[in-house]
Amino acid sequence: MSSEIKNLAPKAVWKNFAALNSVPRASKDEGRVVQFIKDFGEALNLKTVEDSGGNVIITKPATSGMENRKKTVLQSHLDMVHQKNNDTDFDFDTEGINMYVDGDWVRAKGTTLGADNGLGVAAIMSLLESKDIAHPALEALFTIDEETGMTGAKNLDPKILEGDILLNLDTEEDDEIGIGCAGGIDLSADGNYTEKIVNPEALGYEINVKGLSGGHSGMEIIKGLGNANKLMNRVLFELTEKCDIQICAVNGGGLRNAIPRESVAKIALQRSKKEVFEKTLDELAEKIKEEYASLEENLTITAEKTDALKNGMPTKDQIQFLKSVYAAHNGVYRMSPTIDGLVETSNNVARVEVGNGEVSINCLTRSSMESGKWDLANSLRSGFELAGYKVVTDGDYPGWKPNPDSDILKVVDKVYQEEVGEKAEVAACHAGLECGILGSHYPKMDMISFGPTIRGAHSPDERASISSTQKFWGLLLEVLKNIPE
Repeated sequence: MSSEIKNLAPKAVWKNFAALNSVPRASKDEGRVVQFIKDFGEALNLKTVEDSGGNVIITKPATSGMENRKKTVLQSHLDMVHQKNNDTDFDFDTEGINMYVDGDWVRAKGTTLGADNGLGVAAIMSLLESKDIAHPALEALFTIDEETGMTGAKNLDPKILEGDILLNLDTEEDDEIGIGCAGGIDLSADGNYTEKIVNPEALGYEINVKGLSGGHSGMEIIKGLGNANKLMNRVLFELTEKCDIQICAVNGGGLRNAIPRESVAKIALQRSKKEVFEKTLDELAEKIKEEYASLEENLTITAEKTDALKNGMPTKDQIQFLKSVYAAHNGVYRMSPTIDGLVETSNNVARVEVGNGEVSINCLTRSSMESGKWDLANSLRSGFELAGYKVVTDGDYPGWKPNPDSDILKVVDKVYQEEVGEKAEVAACHAGLECGILGSHYPKMDMISFGPTIRGAHSPDERASISSTQKFWGLLLEVLKNIPE
């Protein structure tokens, strides 16, 4: 454990965060971190249970004088998004996260940090092992697979919890109290083509779009950041029209909930088109960089010669592919007409793969309106089906409907004002918190969400504010003291 991380305040939280970050915890591969948390609870002699959905529940009795307060569920998810820069040599499966302090921020070296939602997990661990913090009876709920399907929350045993109140610790702005969130659905479009042999005299090129900011496809979709898949498609579309290129492979983006930062394509080009190809690409790259100059200062669009390529897409299939991705909406689709500044509906064209006769396009559609979610999903489906692709929607999860009259909201709002000296923003967010799903299992449970400030979640630029973590920890302790009878 880095001594500079270990010595940060609050020490208990950063100690537990560092311990958690030594354990690989990719979504859908949480076996090791589940065992880590179970071992942690059992070592404290607390009742520790793993339910049929793979979630871990650790129960701790109330401290003296707090026995008559409402039982409270503290909830965070164990999994994290595994993303790294292409030039970073790191194996998530065998290595712990390499953290360092940068001013008021804790960062990771070339990878995601795991503060989403590791700081929430670490705070709960710190409460479970504490001996001098006042709190009501606690149920610590550690869910799995939040980032790629929320299957832990979906499969939670609906009878395993007894709490009246749930504190979700997965909000990423320390001056915000969350009372609602978007639902989401995964959309996949897949197709096939019969490969066409590349002219042996053709030149091979590798085109790279990289240097984009990326980030959380819900919280940061409002920023209008560059999407590597859409930018690559734009480049390939224009090169096809002006230079008659043949696409041989495309590999762009990654996880559905991360805005794509990089894309690479391999294309074949007639030798006679070399000059117009280079001129077209240079001019288009400059136009795109100018468009995104204020948002994506590190964006680069380049092409380098590569080895001769053997197979590619036939012209008809290539045009259908390019037009379908061009037509697929990406970014904000509709702003909320009732909550100022809230994205209501959006889509992230998250992953695009072409090669070996197959096309695969993956999207994540979000909305705080169930009807709006399906409206956009149907719009996307229509375009991809017109291109001849098979479209599948799955991973559907509900949003969390705001309750401005929530009793726990009144408690947290009051405590925040007393602790900070100003009023917090009470808001819904465009991220996919688990509260909507958990509420479907426990409809009478009163829920709220808050947390420390985290920037760049789901990207290697992820960072957590040290001062904000101190603020969050202090707020959490005061909220627990004020849980009503």
